[in-house]
Amino acid sequence: MKRIALVGMPNTGKSTLFNRLTGASARVGNWPGLTVELSSARIPLGRHMAQVVDLPGIYDLQGLTEDESVVQRFLQSQSVDLVAIVLNATQIDRQLALAVQVRDSGFPCVILLNMADEAQRYGVRIDVPRLREALGVPLAEFSAKYGQGYQQALQLLGQALDTSQALPLEQARAGLEQRHDGQAASREALAAAVQMPTRLPQTWAHRVDHWVMHPWIGPPLFLVFMALVFNAVFTLGAPLQDGLGWAFDQARVLALQPALAWAPAWVQGLLLDGIYNGVSTVAAFVPVIMLFFVFMTLIEESGYFSRAAFLTDSLMSRMGLDGRGFVMLLMGFGCNVPALMGTRVMRSRGLRLLTMLIIPFSLCSARLQVFLFIIAALFSPRVAPWVLLSLYGVSFAATFASALLFKRRYPSSEPFVLELPPYRLPTLRQIVLRAWGEIHHFLHRATKFIVIGVVLVWMLTNLPPGQPTAGPHTIAGWVGHALHPVFAPLGIPPELIIALIFGFVAKEIVIGSLAVIYGLQGDALQHAIAAQISPAAAYSFMLFTLIYTPCLSTVATLRSESRSNAYTLLSLVWSLGLAWAVSLVFYQATRILGWA
Repeated sequence: MKRIALVGMPNTGKSTLFNRLTGASARVGNWPGLTVELSSARIPLGRHMAQVVDLPGIYDLQGLTEDESVVQRFLQSQSVDLVAIVLNATQIDRQLALAVQVRDSGFPCVILLNMADEAQRYGVRIDVPRLREALGVPLAEFSAKYGQGYQQALQLLGQALDTSQALPLEQARAGLEQRHDGQAASREALAAAVQMPTRLPQTWAHRVDHWVMHPWIGPPLFLVFMALVFNAVFTLGAPLQDGLGWAFDQARVLALQPALAWAPAWVQGLLLDGIYNGVSTVAAFVPVIMLFFVFMTLIEESGYFSRAAFLTDSLMSRMGLDGRGFVMLLMGFGCNVPALMGTRVMRSRGLRLLTMLIIPFSLCSARLQVFLFIIAALFSPRVAPWVLLSLYGVSFAATFASALLFKRRYPSSEPFVLELPPYRLPTLRQIVLRAWGEIHHFLHRATKFIVIGVVLVWMLTNLPPGQPTAGPHTIAGWVGHALHPVFAPLGIPPELIIALIFGFVAKEIVIGSLAVIYGLQGDALQHAIAAQISPAAAYSFMLFTLIYTPCLSTVATLRSESRSNAYTLLSLVWSLGLAWAVSLVFYQATRILGWA
């Protein structure tokens, strides 16, 4: 089987080409000798079956950034039959030197000039036959986004595979170790075959950027825009989630319960209350995940993502992060899981780990449900908005404090190099492929972990047999009373401790667990909780819920994305310890002041 490596600068449409080539067949996995995951897929090309690998975007084949070292190590350690160099035709004057570097290193290669339609619109004139002759490399123009010239590009790849032979690894290492500047040869080729306009035409995008990139106006506009995105995601996602919940309930009542009527009660409880509820909890994330990535694709492909990262980079850099980290942090206020998955745009492992460490402190929509319930039960309508606003403030404070504390542990030497692409709208194909790929990856990864977790929780709340669910004589009840000395200084009673245990599976379960524990629902449940704890204790409980260990889906994503048990454990221990400390300080301070 032949192997093709896709190489190119950021924002050249390389990944768009990869998605068009591979469709939904792409897989993400580790490679021998590398510490990152790369996307790859097997596709037929001409007379060959080829494995296409999407390498990180780089500016210099022999540079020193992490992305460039990943590409270097891949080409040195993996047998590559063909390097397909993807260039942005509108910026060919700046990108051709990279293609010359690859050529001069000895690798069999072809050049694919992407965004040929934009180049023509901007007045960039490329004489393809003359450029091919000047470089001595097979070359084709095409548009990965719209498919223009795509078949010719496929044909070029297939023809190149007919004659290309993989460069022996010892020669590949030697070729990469030699210094190939590429600038002189690229200038000669440009002079012979390319006519660049003296100045690119001013467009409406420049007028938009005047406001979007303004140092004072840009940030508020960005916050308003993200608020609209969150509102759209959850406004549209809520009915879909409700519909899925109803469907799962009907399937349980009409199909699963009758089918398991013969089974002992403990088997029914394990399969229905444990495994089935766990899987349905994971599946309930799908509408939000889908809509999140639909909007993420729109933001990324439109070019606004890069501008938002630029706006916030100065603030985030003081905490060891960059502008992309702030965007992911805001996305975490919708749902921590897709925000963690969104950090894949960061190639620096240290930067990515630090960003993933702080995302779980974002006040996600699941926590918001808990807070709205508790606030309505214990605080007046006049005070309630300020209580909720203060929780958002604590969320930001926890993220920034954690970043400052751990930035030396997870350093990133990668400079934040940002190129602002033109504004574009993604195609429907791009949106569908992205959303489907992320949903498939999410379900495949998280389901196994969730099932194990919910089975354990079911056992905690239903053993020994014969006890009411989550009753005082179940394991969960024993645990609640055993942990009471730890939580008593926080003002949290045993009943709420058990709810926190349920909250480890999913924060949405907290309110349901309270209904089971108290045997009440709605207003009656709120009155019962208000009669048991003070407003200070309720706020302490909300602080702990905000900061402590995230849900199982988030933990599963942390483990999968970091590929480190030690890192996942650190995240859990730190969030749990910080939650206890913050709640302790708050509750004891209110007692000293006489407010508890």
